[in-house]
Amino acid sequence: MSKTSGSASPQAATAADFLIASRQCEVRSLEYFLLMGRLVQSSGHLIHELQRERGVTSLFLGSEGRHFRDERANIMVQTNERASLFDQALQDIQHELISHPVSSPLLGHIASALHGLGQLEGIRDRVEEQTIAVNDAVDWFCDTIHQLITVVCEAADTVVEPSIAGLLVALVQVMTGKEYCGQERAAGSTGFARGRFDRALSRRMMHLVEAQDRCFDVFVAHAHADSLALWQQLRGHSREPEIERMRQIAVSIGPYKPLEPQLAKQWFALMTERMDALKQIEDCVESAFHQRCVERYSEARRSLADQASLLASLEQGVQTNRSILELIQEQNRRLQQMSEELQSAKEALEERRVQEKAVLILMQHRKIGDDEAHRVLRKLAMDQGKRLPEVARALIAMAGVLN
Repeated sequence: MSKTSGSASPQAATAADFLIASRQCEVRSLEYFLLMGRLVQSSGHLIHELQRERGVTSLFLGSEGRHFRDERANIMVQTNERASLFDQALQDIQHELISHPVSSPLLGHIASALHGLGQLEGIRDRVEEQTIAVNDAVDWFCDTIHQLITVVCEAADTVVEPSIAGLLVALVQVMTGKEYCGQERAAGSTGFARGRFDRALSRRMMHLVEAQDRCFDVFVAHAHADSLALWQQLRGHSREPEIERMRQIAVSIGPYKPLEPQLAKQWFALMTERMDALKQIEDCVESAFHQRCVERYSEARRSLADQASLLASLEQGVQTNRSILELIQEQNRRLQQMSEELQSAKEALEERRVQEKAVLILMQHRKIGDDEAHRVLRKLAMDQGKRLPEVARALIAMAGVLN
């Protein structure tokens, strides 16, 4: 049956249509990361307060409830405020997060983080009643903080703009390094508060120092000038030699040699200063991330408008110095360059993910703890003369064969 006379036939898609669509996709991606910036920021602030609460909780339990009750109460109020802001940020961008096509892993980790945060009041009650061991309380805080950091890590994994990705890698690394620093503060607070360090606690302290060093090495490779300047200030601060002296006490003191009680407060104060300095670095990177998102979004919108105007002129037969083919080639070259620059940032995130998976496999197969699994992985790398990520990948592959 023939078409009705006068009916309009569908217009064929053109190269210009898809060239504009490519630019529009880039703009939408940058819009997404502008929204993500608020989640990243609120996650960082909540993590910091949970780290503070964990530290004072370890002191409170380590002293069998004799000290730090008031400090703990004040910090809990601040944690609650940050948790409310985190919830509000999630609520405000929930629709965009759920509708974004690459958000599935991110949403899963947000769900895990929210599940952990839902247990906070129950953990606090057990701490107040002294019915939870200090290690169990610290482990709960560590797990919940880990989920929040992973939210930021998954956000970084979906970015397609190299300069933004590099800043997010730096942010993830300083967050993770600060978390290890917070765990060290809690571990040291436990030992100093109870007046002794056993061998397991001393080994944990050494592992946490090594873990921080690894994170900050990667951070330095991806950080921008302002945050690097703050990092150098931290390293040159007068408290750092004193922290190192107290670290040596923690890893060398015998389990039967009692320590002076005031060392707990001194350690907590020094490490809290260090954590606050690391938070300044984190905030500096986060601010640079947000600023770069705004800049790239503005640039992308201007480029889209300019290209749409140029293509319209070409379609109308207006003479210009450019052809559609040249514009396509230019866009493809730019995207290829962005892809290559993005690769190094993605590799840093993938190495973190691979090592965590290898550690989990070691914990499950050898029935050992997190610290011991990290130690085994480092020893395997040292014995084989290979980098940690290489050994981790080999371990994951072997586990797949054995399973």
